[in-house]
Amino acid sequence: MESPERVELPAAFEDVDVDVLVQLIADMMDRLMAHNDQIPLSPESLTRFHSRTPPGISILDYLRRIVRFTRAERSCLLITLHYIDQISARMPVFVLSSLTCHRFVIAAIAISSKCLCDTFCSNSVYAKVGGIPVGELNVLEREFLRMIDWQLTCTREVLQEYYVNLVRTYSKGIYVINDALSSSGISSDSDMDYDATPSPTASPVPVPTPVLEPSLSRASTGSPSASRREPSTILIDTATLVPEAPQPPTLEQNMAFAAFRQQHAMDMDTDTGTGGG
Repeated sequence: MESPERVELPAAFEDVDVDVLVQLIADMMDRLMAHNDQIPLSPESLTRFHSRTPPGISILDYLRRIVRFTRAERSCLLITLHYIDQISARMPVFVLSSLTCHRFVIAAIAISSKCLCDTFCSNSVYAKVGGIPVGELNVLEREFLRMIDWQLTCTREVLQEYYVNLVRTYSKGIYVINDALSSSGISSDSDMDYDATPSPTASPVPVPTPVLEPSLSRASTGSPSASRREPSTILIDTATLVPEAPQPPTLEQNMAFAAFRQQHAMDMDTDTGTGGG
């Protein structure tokens, strides 16, 4: 069987075709979701980002829809991965799964666009594109900022590191960066400095240097029981962040969990009834 033809990509993420970047990000998120969906849901792990059932649109099509209607910039797409790592390190109970990914992505892109870009859409536009009420997006934004402690920026080198590793780990293996300048330490002619204007309310936390420790690799090569227990992130030096202490589930989480289990039981009964008919 012939190996797929390799496609060479630009060394810098700023120059890559945006749809290729969307494919790379969606591929990583699909693998994260496939791994993290094996983790049993518990009341204390429920967040505002959880839906009762997985959305009917793939994350690839969802990202393409967001890019098409909001013109989201490459930096805003890539930094979503950095946000996943940051929040997963700060709040170990949070995982990016098929129940959380879509809401997380639309909130992340809405927030990063406001933080990094001179022009951006209104929340009513982001909500319409994301398929949720604008009031819900407002709540997701507040929850997102609380979870990430307003740490919304990173260096250009961090984003470049994500890009290089997305290409390297792409499941279809058709993309390659041959240019020697593809290392994370390259200098850029761009005037953008993603760490130049941190939020005035942000507490001083060192920006983590990405390391190649994706726990996703443990999901594919480690023991199945271990991979189900440990949420998978992407690239992060977790030693630079102090996770929040575990908290017992709140009344709201317990009620939401009960509703989730009831919905799941109803779906199972419906499937059984359909199969029996």
